[in-house]
Formats: sequence, C-alpha cells, structure tokens
Amino acid sequence: MSVADGSPSGSRTPPVGPTPPGHADKMLSLPDIEELARQTLSPMAYDYVASGAADELTIGWNRQAFDRIKLRPTVLQDASQVDMRVTLLGDELPHPILLAPTAYQSVVHPEGEVATARGAGAAGAPFVVSTATTAPLEEIARVATAPLWFQLYVQSDREFTTRLVRAAEEAGCRALCLTVDNPVLGARNRQARSGFRLPAGALTPYLDDLNNGRRDLFTAERVAVTWKDVEWLRSLSSMPVLLKGILTGSDARLAVESGAAGVIVSNHGGRNLDTLPATIEALPEVVAGVAGRLPVLVDGGIRRGTDVLKSIALGADAVLIGRPYLYGLGTGGAGGVQRVVDILRRELELAMTLCGRASLAALDHGTLWNPPADYFA
Repeated sequence: MSVADGSPSGSRTPPVGPTPPGHADKMLSLPDIEELARQTLSPMAYDYVASGAADELTIGWNRQAFDRIKLRPTVLQDASQVDMRVTLLGDELPHPILLAPTAYQSVVHPEGEVATARGAGAAGAPFVVSTATTAPLEEIARVATAPLWFQLYVQSDREFTTRLVRAAEEAGCRALCLTVDNPVLGARNRQARSGFRLPAGALTPYLDDLNNGRRDLFTAERVAVTWKDVEWLRSLSSMPVLLKGILTGSDARLAVESGAAGVIVSNHGGRNLDTLPATIEALPEVVAGVAGRLPVLVDGGIRRGTDVLKSIALGADAVLIGRPYLYGLGTGGAGGVQRVVDILRRELELAMTLCGRASLAALDHGTLWNPPADYFA
C-alpha cells in the first residue's frame, strides 16, 4: 500500500474528480450529493445514513455550530498558491481530509468498503476502516492507494480482539482508532422504524459478538473498556492508537497520560447519545487539554470547505467526514467518494485563498470573526 504523494509546496489542487454519468449538474456540492442520495437510495438505506439518536438534536447542532462561526479575511496577501499538506503520524498527506469509519457500507453500494477505498485513494484521503466493515480487510487493502487506518470495537472475546488488531496490522493499516464513546448503541429510532437490515448475503467478518449471537443490529454487548485497555491495545502491535470520541479537556489530558498517539473529537455523528454538544464547540477545550502533545482531529457536521478551515483555525490538525462520502458512495461508487473529497478540498483551497491564508499553519483564531466566547476553554 502506497501513501498518496503530497503536492509540491505552493501547487494548486487538481480539478474536482469525476462525476458519475448523468449527474454532472447535480453533484456540485456536498448538500447536492446528499439530496441526490435521498432521491436515489432506498428509504431504508438513506435513513440508515442520515439518522441519529433519539430526537436527532445533536445532528442539527453539529451543523448549526459551524454556521455560527464567521470568517475574518485579510486582503492583499499572496495566497494565490495554497499549500494544504499535513503530516499525520509520520505520513505526509496532500490535504487534511480523512474518511471516518462507517459501518455496513454494502447497505448503500454493492462494493461497499472496497469502492470506498478506491475512491479514497484517487482523492488522496486516508480511509479509517470500521470493525463493522462488510468487506474483508485483505480485499480493501488490495485496492488501497492511500493510508488505511482501522477503527476498533473491543468485543467480549479479548482473544478475538487481539487477533483482529494483529490482522489489521498485517493488512497494512497505519493506525488503530479505538472508539471510546460507544459501550452501548443509542436509541436509533428512525433507523429502527425504517426496517434497517443488511443486504442478503452481507458479511460482518469482524463483529464476533454479532456473529455469535451476543448482540444484534440494534443492541450492543456491554463490554467494559477502561483507560487500562489503552495500554493493553498499545502492547498488541506497533500501530499508534488514537482515541475516537473525546469531548472534554479532562479526557484529553487522560488520553495523553494513557500513551495515546492522538485524539478524535467526535460525538459519534449524533448517532448514540443525543443532546451532546457540537464537536466544533468541544474542539477548543480538547485542544487546550492536549496542549500540543498529540494531534487532534475532529468529525461531525462538516459539509463545506469553510467548515474544514474553521476546524483547523480552532486547533484541529485534520478532519474526518462520514455521511457525505456514504452519500457519494451510494450515488456514484468509488467515483462518488472521490468527488465528495475533491469538492471539499477545492472549497477549502478557495476559502483559504479568499481569507488570505496560504497554508494550514496560517489558519488560527485570527481567521475567525469574533468566534463565540464559549468555544474557548
């Protein structure tokens, strides 16, 4: 597996990636692609991707919080050539956009995670493969040309979890993302009402609890995972371990003490515990807690290049997207995934140019126009 090459310093991004035939006038933005997915996916598949927990308030807040933040441009700066490269865990990436782990991708496209890996590679975006993948790791790795990370759910059988971590490392995954905010599934009412089910014949090769009847698609086995388990996971392989689901400064400080290699500020996309704050609101507190000792990533509600810019300005090293690339996958397969990332990357480049900032390092609090005071710890 090769790492996508970063563009030379000061280079422009390539043109936005391919549009699936017949959709050229319908896939100009991520909201366009979501609307197309709503029209073309089955109601069950669309609701699976779009829905969240309970009253779905956190989903809305994730978006609304970005909309509250205004940009503060500077003029007459030479930002005609923008450098969006970022180094994460030793890999130089052409832009700061990653694909978050999402489960059961064959629900929205027959090739599922394999098509996502192809699209991620074409767009130069690392892909975090979910434990709930419906494709085997070796098939995903076979087509991957951008870095693969692996998201882990610790399961009841610790020996199975150990074998899974080692299988991810053998498949070439560069990092392990432990999800820490999901000891049990939340009240996913809309998903249940829509009659969610996996396609006939779909496999979940790494969900040992599901495959052995210890859980079903709507409940989770309560597996006690604590800070001590971070050290245990670190001992299983040479992969750096990131913690996904950190929302507070106190937990961020514990993450540093645990030996984690990074943290992901996440509220699980609003899919587990409703009325959690927007991740962009929680980001500054986590950044302060980490105090520069670890990379900080953030997901949740990112739909525009300006959202990526705001995240970096508030202290994130990179961002992850989930629902948007699933909509791209559902409407265009690998090409749809590539197009989602390329649109977001192009919008980020435009926003940086218009704000007078030629590099990610130049994005700071001064890029924001009187950000809400409660965004800062």
